[in-house]
Amino acid sequence: MGDELAKITADSAKGSFFLISGTAMSTVILAITSIIVARFLGPELYGQYNLSLVIPNLLFLIADLGISQGIIKFTANFNLRAETNRIAGIVKNLLMVKALIGAAIFLVNYVFADVFASFFFQRPELAPYIRIGSTAVLFQVMYTTAISLFVGLDKTQYNALATNIQSIAKGIFSVLLIVLGFGLAGALAGHVIGYVAATVFGILVFIPIIRKRDNSIEKSSTVGDLKLMISYSVPLYIAILLAGFAPFYQSVVLAVFTTDVAIGNYRAAANFLALLAIISGPITTALLPAFSKLDSSPKQKIKAFFKLANKYTALIIVPATILIMTLSEEIVQAVYGSTYTLASAFLTTFCLTYLLVGIGYLTLPSLYNGLGDTKTTLKMGMVTFGVLLILSPLLTKFFSVQGLIIAAIAATAAGTTYGTILARKKLQIEFAGTAILKIYVLSAVPSIVPFLIVRLLPISVFFKIIIGGSMYMFVYLTLIPLTKTMTKPEVQKAIEIVQRIRFLKLLLIPILKYQQKLSNTQQI
Repeated sequence: MGDELAKITADSAKGSFFLISGTAMSTVILAITSIIVARFLGPELYGQYNLSLVIPNLLFLIADLGISQGIIKFTANFNLRAETNRIAGIVKNLLMVKALIGAAIFLVNYVFADVFASFFFQRPELAPYIRIGSTAVLFQVMYTTAISLFVGLDKTQYNALATNIQSIAKGIFSVLLIVLGFGLAGALAGHVIGYVAATVFGILVFIPIIRKRDNSIEKSSTVGDLKLMISYSVPLYIAILLAGFAPFYQSVVLAVFTTDVAIGNYRAAANFLALLAIISGPITTALLPAFSKLDSSPKQKIKAFFKLANKYTALIIVPATILIMTLSEEIVQAVYGSTYTLASAFLTTFCLTYLLVGIGYLTLPSLYNGLGDTKTTLKMGMVTFGVLLILSPLLTKFFSVQGLIIAAIAATAAGTTYGTILARKKLQIEFAGTAILKIYVLSAVPSIVPFLIVRLLPISVFFKIIIGGSMYMFVYLTLIPLTKTMTKPEVQKAIEIVQRIRFLKLLLIPILKYQQKLSNTQQI
């Protein structure tokens, strides 16, 4: 691995660490909030709570315009080239545009809430709750601009702080307002307050950052910034709209073919995917500025970094996915009790999506977006959405919620496969095929341990999860070096990279040293 790739890998690891730790804390808080809200509201009202946020969330994607991804890419590029004045200019101009569009989207949602509730959900009583949820759009546009700027400038610690402020404020006020008797309206108001608090923090932090970089006499052109961003963001924006419309479309399909109880179980299962999103989301986000820094690099460097990134992403995501699938029933029972009887089966099926990571499910979007090829990202999104559009109502009609989930998995597989074919054709991208195959096998083998623990040991469900999960990870981490899925040089390079990151080395160095000793035994 060259010095440049080593530095980019180290920056990605550092960014991933702060994003993962911040996301982990935020997700735990949000999960606890969701559990409390779900228990207080019950399956029916909790289903209505989620339906009430579908339209505001969809309209937020319209307000974003794909700019958040663009901010990460261009700030990373400008920062690498020391064009600091351009960072200040582009952020100011794009923030103004997003604020204006956010206000317009809010007004549309507020005025037409009755139409949305009746036409899309066949539940006119949801209109006032949709109006409450739509208020969040005004603040989400500012919040996402701030956290995108932090990622692009390699200041992911502020991203972590902002996400946790949002989750803490949401948790406190959602539960408080429900307890005070505001019910569903209180839960939605808490959701809005979370974004208000995080937006205030983000603005207070990034204003000094922008002022520090706004030190050039030559100012950034608003028209030039918009042209630059439009050329990058329009294809990405359409792809994001398609991806954002998918949950809305799925919610409509569920509303037509299933019951509120089934929807509540579906959302309860979806909440557990946050356990995987804690890891997958930050990795994907951290890879975007990494590939952006390789924008002008030779294909050989791009190929080498992609191969490395995809392998190590699979090394983390695949075992986490299989572990959650193995313990899905115990996880749902421990958190939700016996009320959500369908959620564990939904969760197991949901997790299958993440097993596509080996063929680039999480790394391909960052590759294309980082290199500025957002048209290919759009094509992938169109393939995914087209398959989802056709299969969702057909499979849901005959197989209820499980049919909807299977349709989503098939759609994601189609889009990812298409992106993989193009990557191999355009960039001659290669996958670490043998190593990735080993990862799948080595992730499946240790699942026997928690499977047996769950069924044979007469202990509480919490201890089954803790003991089963711990034993699974120990066996998996042991098998990785013994089977040379990570070779001795790779373990050594990982140690060198991790040692540069103060906080990360405290967590990973003991594990890597253990794996290094096992690797050494293979040389004897």
